[in-house]
Amino acid sequence: MTEQVERAGGTQNGTSVERRGDRELLVTRMFNAPPSTVYRAWSQPELFQRWWVPKSAPGISLVSCDMDVRTGGKYRLEFGAGGSDTMAFYGKYLEVVPNERIVWTNDEGEEGAITTVTFEDQGGKTLLVFHEIYPSKEALVEALQGSAVALPEQLEQLDELLPGLIG
Repeated sequence: MTEQVERAGGTQNGTSVERRGDRELLVTRMFNAPPSTVYRAWSQPELFQRWWVPKSAPGISLVSCDMDVRTGGKYRLEFGAGGSDTMAFYGKYLEVVPNERIVWTNDEGEEGAITTVTFEDQGGKTLLVFHEIYPSKEALVEALQGSAVALPEQLEQLDELLPGLIG
């Protein structure tokens, strides 16, 4: 079963968001930049934090961004909303192939997904495929009502950043 997910973005700003079966989410977008540039924006903390937080989420900031993007490395992203309370997302990198693929766990809860991002060269452009497998149907439904909604905006912000990184 493959279905376009309208509430999670559908096709928006060139980003396609699809639910596949009971446990999979597939997001695709073409970027007018080579895979090496798009990969850098995903793997270098100082670049990643420039585009990851949706601008439409007022008051939310990425207060800490620790990323050791290599097979066996770990990451920890800590978000704040202006007060003293923060929310952390963390996990480990299962597989990293520079300029081609990053696979990581989402370990902050039992319902965390395994995320794979691939960077496919399309004649100097990059087809980015963001694929998540959730441990249950319920976890996918929760993501479609939460974090997945922001993906089209996040990828649009990445698209805006990339021209300044090329060269």
